[in-house]
Amino acid sequence: MNLIAQNKKARHDYEILQTFEAGIVLQGSEVKALRAKRANLKDSYCRFIKDELFVVNMHITHLETAYRSFVPDTRKPRKLLLHRKELNKLFAQSTQENLTIVPLMLYFNEKNKAKISIALARGKKLHDKRADLKTKTLDREAKQAIKQRNH
Repeated sequence: MNLIAQNKKARHDYEILQTFEAGIVLQGSEVKALRAKRANLKDSYCRFIKDELFVVNMHITHLETAYRSFVPDTRKPRKLLLHRKELNKLFAQSTQENLTIVPLMLYFNEKNKAKISIALARGKKLHDKRADLKTKTLDREAKQAIKQRNH
């Protein structure tokens, strides 16, 4: 797996319930830009448009070496490729249970296909975020104390 971009804020803002791997519809110059790791998943989300799932607000920077007269929109919605059963499941759960679909990471798999990992997630409350930060800092301090004790 060759990681291109990661949405670190998603794990902070959301409680991840279930993850899916989806293909993504791209144009040639966008694939070249992804190989150069010129993508950003910050503030992106997924939504259903006419029974199909799209990732919205994902930024792929245009390469200067690509064809100049064809400059695609860098933040256009990009279609995600999933099986119909998975799409139906995601649609049902996201509408009935008030869940959000967020992209977690963008990567190339072993067959050099661009894939995006999406998750069905529930938004965290402020006190949940604080509790997570507290446990992380306690774990970090404990690891540092063990490391110092061993030296």
